[in-house]
Amino acid sequence: MASYNRVILMGNLTRDIQLRYTPGGTPVTEVGLAVNDRRKNQAGEWVDETTFVDVTFWGRTAEVAAEYLSKGSPVFVEGRLKLDTWETDGQKKSKLKVVVERMQLLSARGEGGPRSNPPQSDTGEFADTRVGSSHDAPQPSGSFTEDEIPF
Repeated sequence: MASYNRVILMGNLTRDIQLRYTPGGTPVTEVGLAVNDRRKNQAGEWVDETTFVDVTFWGRTAEVAAEYLSKGSPVFVEGRLKLDTWETDGQKKSKLKVVVERMQLLSARGEGGPRSNPPQSDTGEFADTRVGSSHDAPQPSGSFTEDEIPF
């Protein structure tokens, strides 16, 4: 049977990022993401519901997050679900989290201090912070006319 594991979330960080390194030197950080939802209850009143999700950033994505994000920063993440399990005092415990593979910084430039200026490419788009992405790849230049678009 085939399976598909993909998560897309947009929310605000619940605390400042603390960058750590594995014994092998790989950057990693874990932080909470608050995702808000608004819906009507049975009485017809609007109710805000917040879901807190633990997310893990690895590699260059973790470094960019630590440099440009802080508590309350809005961020868009894409990744996969991972179930961590461990045992404490003979009791089995588990936690479901999101391992981020792609991140988009959402803060406006100049907003909130030095952490708010995300890296940008020559085209003015946000830099690609995907794990394992090639930052040396040629970037598109200029704009395209309708005749140049192949679809």
